[in-house]
Amino acid sequence: MIGPHNQAAVVLADAARAVAAVSAGQSADAALAVFDANAQRAAIRAITLGTLRWYLRLQPAIDSLLARPESLDGDVHALLMVAAHQIEYSRTATHSAVHAAVDAVRVLRHAHASGLINAVLRKFLLRREALFARIDQDVARRTAHPRWFVDALTAAWPDQAPAVLAADNSHPPLTLRLNARLRSLEQYRNDLAAAGLTARMFDVPGARGESVAVILDRPVPVTELPGFRAGWVSVQDTGAQLAGPLLDVRPGMRVLDACAAPGSKSAHILEQTPAADLWALDIDPVRLRRVEATFARLGLTGHLVAADVREPDTFWDGRPFERILVDAPCSGTGVIRRHPDIKLLRRAEDIAAFAAKQFGILQATFRMLAPGGRLVYATCSVLPDENERVLERFLAETPQARVAKPTLERLPPDAMITPLGVQLLTGGALLTDGFYYACVEKTTGGA
Repeated sequence: MIGPHNQAAVVLADAARAVAAVSAGQSADAALAVFDANAQRAAIRAITLGTLRWYLRLQPAIDSLLARPESLDGDVHALLMVAAHQIEYSRTATHSAVHAAVDAVRVLRHAHASGLINAVLRKFLLRREALFARIDQDVARRTAHPRWFVDALTAAWPDQAPAVLAADNSHPPLTLRLNARLRSLEQYRNDLAAAGLTARMFDVPGARGESVAVILDRPVPVTELPGFRAGWVSVQDTGAQLAGPLLDVRPGMRVLDACAAPGSKSAHILEQTPAADLWALDIDPVRLRRVEATFARLGLTGHLVAADVREPDTFWDGRPFERILVDAPCSGTGVIRRHPDIKLLRRAEDIAAFAAKQFGILQATFRMLAPGGRLVYATCSVLPDENERVLERFLAETPQARVAKPTLERLPPDAMITPLGVQLLTGGALLTDGFYYACVEKTTGGA
């Protein structure tokens, strides 16, 4: 029986449940949501995400020690993966990790598997050096990425691919967007110091001056950030902070954020240009509530619309928008370090499906763009098939569309200039996620 004192076993069991759910096709966010009220949610989350981050390196090692890995119950197999992660990547003593895993399998109500858990993990302890020496000869397994992604990334960015793969396995920074209308950089430096926090400040190039990204040296819950509830800062990756400046919104302009949730980019636009007439649209009414909450915290006003942007007739009043942001749904290959479950959930064939959806969204939104207006196309993907190739097809089939030069005073360091846009790869000087941006203008009044 498990005593109430063995909290480590309970945490491992909960992490195993979450990992098993992701292995079965659920997102990590959904799998972890069931533990939101759990006092140990931070530990469960850390172990789960760590295991998912290194799953594709750990799995061949563990499975080689099993006679029939495919026959194991999902929770039991996931527990082996979680325990292997604790042995290989945490500061937990190896014997403690084994003992906790043996107890955890009982928490999972698979006591019959306690002998197997003990035997496999002890074999892993004895053989792991030799196992990884063999596994690590393959770059995909060594870096714990799906092979299709390593191949696609290397084909697109051969010189940068090793650094991107390494950045994907790093812990993402907590990056803030400072609301300069409410707090100056110097004031916020003092606020952080008073809270015992240190950070690096990065200038983000703007269309009309600079803004500041604040990257904390040590991530903390947002509730511990000075002025978060008052709207002084918002959580937003450095690369994501380029969307607003690229859109170059002026007071009075009608603006559409076509895929708005969770609302960070809409909020940034309104912080920079409060007099804009902004429409924040998202297909998911539940996710749209996050936009509403963001606006409420920041004291911003916009029109919130739950609709499919590919069906303008269901929500559009016919008045064109002078600016449109298309932050298109994509593979998320630029945010793997924040969402390591992407490594397990995404498939090569998904890219073509995303590209088709992206093209449809571009067609629909361009119809709503005013003559002379600007559309910014953005993804958090590092793959050209979702970026340049989509734009190439759109431009070829849309005579009224032309690529516009980014209205930035300068481009950020490490930006990769492409024929049609700008690619940021994960990591680099700005510690950014991977993003792609392209600016498109409508040259005539044609639909």
